[in-house]
Amino acid sequence: MQYSGRGWLGWVAMPYSTKIARMSDKRVIIAIDGPAGAGKSTLAKRVAEKLGYLYINTGAIYRAVALWALRLGVDLSDMHRLEQLAKEARIELTTGEGRVLLNGEDVTEAIREARIAEAASKVSAVPGVRRALLALQRGMAEKNSVVMEGRDIGTVVFPEAQVKIFLDAEPAERARRRALELQETGRAPDEQTVASDLKSRDQRDRQRSEAPLVQAADAEFVDTTGMSLEEVEEILLRLVRARTSNGRAAAH
Repeated sequence: MQYSGRGWLGWVAMPYSTKIARMSDKRVIIAIDGPAGAGKSTLAKRVAEKLGYLYINTGAIYRAVALWALRLGVDLSDMHRLEQLAKEARIELTTGEGRVLLNGEDVTEAIREARIAEAASKVSAVPGVRRALLALQRGMAEKNSVVMEGRDIGTVVFPEAQVKIFLDAEPAERARRRALELQETGRAPDEQTVASDLKSRDQRDRQRSEAPLVQAADAEFVDTTGMSLEEVEEILLRLVRARTSNGRAAAH
């Protein structure tokens, strides 16, 4: 791989923003951010499937680190140890069924447990963890057009993304959706408890010092309250087409 005759070493030394600019004609990055329960995961996956892009769930990456920490008995307030785990973890997201591998083990089902989600929210607030996983997230998008969802994709991970979308919904709607998700896994959650948990998570996400949850200045805001998945999906696809020459701007 060579750029401007400088070769691979020149590419490595090149500023990140320049790399994005050089590769923008070869791939498309769609960044979808928003709070828990806004529909990011489901919609990002659907859009990726429609476009033939790689879907990347950054929440699964933080959950994998949280799972490892809990298994090792690491105190979630031990920021130094959590950062070490994030640096050492071998995390892979497979295409197709979207399996999550942690150090070679398929942990797709394990990271869906409620206690892992709660732990991941705390782990993701650690500045060292976010910095350690930043390179991993960017690396996953180096060779593919991607739809990446999370809470800081358009502001920190890929600030130069061609398409930025911020999804949100009314708190009551988000709580209802999350309760339904939990019911599908065989649990019987109390919607009021779910709403309280979401409120606490929102506060952590928005108030953390490193990469807080905020809408990027150039992101399109989409309120999904009262809308079907199909309706929101169509809105997102129209936004992608508008910003990427009918969605065909990248080789994928």
